[in-house]
Amino acid sequence: MFESKTLMVQGTTSDAGKSTLVAALCRILKNRDISVVPFKPQNMALNSAVTIDGGEIGRAQALQAQAAGLQPHTDMNPILIKPTSDTRAQIIVQGRAVTDMDAAVYHDYKTQAMGYVLDSYQRLQQQYQVVLVEGAGSPAEINLRDRDIANMGFAEAVDCPVILIADIDRGGVFAHLVGTLELLSESERDRVVGFVINRFRGDIGLLQSGLDWLEQKTGKPVLAVIPYLHGLYLDAEDALTRDVSNAQAEFRVAVLALPRISNHTDFDSLRLHPQVSFQWVGPNQTIPACDLLIIPGSKNTRADLQFLCEQGWDKGIQKHLRYGGKVIGICGGFQMLGEMIQDPEGVESIPGTSVGLGYFAMQTELTREKVLRQQTGFLWDKNTPVTGYEIHTGISSGDALLQPACYFGVNGECLPDGAISHDGAILGTYLHGLFDQPVALTGLLKWAGLSTKEILDINQQRELSLERLASETEAALDTDFLQQWSNR
Repeated sequence: MFESKTLMVQGTTSDAGKSTLVAALCRILKNRDISVVPFKPQNMALNSAVTIDGGEIGRAQALQAQAAGLQPHTDMNPILIKPTSDTRAQIIVQGRAVTDMDAAVYHDYKTQAMGYVLDSYQRLQQQYQVVLVEGAGSPAEINLRDRDIANMGFAEAVDCPVILIADIDRGGVFAHLVGTLELLSESERDRVVGFVINRFRGDIGLLQSGLDWLEQKTGKPVLAVIPYLHGLYLDAEDALTRDVSNAQAEFRVAVLALPRISNHTDFDSLRLHPQVSFQWVGPNQTIPACDLLIIPGSKNTRADLQFLCEQGWDKGIQKHLRYGGKVIGICGGFQMLGEMIQDPEGVESIPGTSVGLGYFAMQTELTREKVLRQQTGFLWDKNTPVTGYEIHTGISSGDALLQPACYFGVNGECLPDGAISHDGAILGTYLHGLFDQPVALTGLLKWAGLSTKEILDINQQRELSLERLASETEAALDTDFLQQWSNR
């Protein structure tokens, strides 16, 4: 029926498992020596990654690229929407921020955006044997069907088959699948080649009668029932895990859950560290007693700074420091630690100036030009290796920067970044991924007061999780379907 080596995964809901299924299929095909590339036409997320070609894409596509054995590239996610408020967002096209739009304007823009989507898709199609496409949200969102570029609108444009995935752990899985199918047009229903049921717990024999009914009702096969995989670590696309991690551990880390928090995957190494009790501090919560407090990045720094002060967290930071705690600010969080944040052109929201928390003798002016760089270097000691990426608007200046937190560069380069206070209690940096290198993680925890006995390598954890995900998915999958499809 289909000639293209393209397969699309769409979900009945957000968080149904689209990202993880695409990652699993990428690794399965890579392990079979098939050149495969992930692709998501349109993504809405505040977790992004810097690509090898100097742009930014959704974090999930960077993870899928790793699963496929590739470096992330902007063509893998040509349209990225980064909300700055409930009604407005920054629009990233093929890795570059082009404009801010409200929802109604973007709806009209989608016709133009489809051109960029197809341009990126066609380039990937020429380079790889298989393109695995991830949809967004649900194809049954009736209000978004007009000019759709994220789900069936794309599938129809390139004439590719679709797998529909649903999360049984949420309940109502049969209603989700049948209801979604019913809301599609006839041609869209015809391109759905089968279902995947995700996060199943228990005896699959008790599910069989439901699977038989579903196949008889829809005429579509169930291609896999994937078990609930406990302890799996994969980068989250957006949602925060609210539970306290390792609650009994003695060393306590708290991170402020700002309304427009960006790149919260920065803290996965801390959240998973066996010696760290990790906690998000959300709205209407006070900052708890902790050893290390972190102010994360933000997509709307001035608005989130105002929110921070309205929550009384500015006073909580003062108290935390009085009791000997350490503070780290990353990206927008680093900017908040200065004396002033100026946004004369309204880059993030309304033009204006905000008074910072005043811990660093530093001012920041937000600019339209976004800094997108992968970085390698050292911490302030010029001895502890660190890697990561910069992804920010704004230029900071002031005396505080004379005592940098990091030095970037290779082959003799030594470019300062960030600041560390004279008393050694406060650190600020533009570097995302600060904790991802095991040596850097150990060094930063030691600075904050923990002599680590265990080494955690987040990159190794991610790789082990991808292999486990692929193995479990392959075991559950209708191998005849995958074999026939990938070899046709």
